[in-house]
Amino acid sequence: MATRILPLELIDKAIGSPIWIIMRGSTEITGTLRGFDDYVNMVIDDAVEYSPDPRDPGRVVRTEIGGEILLNGNHVAVMVPGGKGPEDSLAARA
Repeated sequence: MATRILPLELIDKAIGSPIWIIMRGSTEITGTLRGFDDYVNMVIDDAVEYSPDPRDPGRVVRTEIGGEILLNGNHVAVMVPGGKGPEDSLAARA
């Protein structure tokens, strides 16, 4: 039988490694996870945001945020520890 792991344990194991985050809406963020709390608010280093260009939806805008950011856990839809995004993600198309 497989060992059970709780969601916060999985996130805890990802501290210090790359993470790919899909936000509610159509924004994706990649960076290095530095910490989180019980509400999954996260501190991300070297964050890069990918979002569709409002004037040209087929184009992706890449914004290097840099430094540390605090990401509100209420807006997170999916987190992929160690991920940089699949080939069809906004991150890969930028």
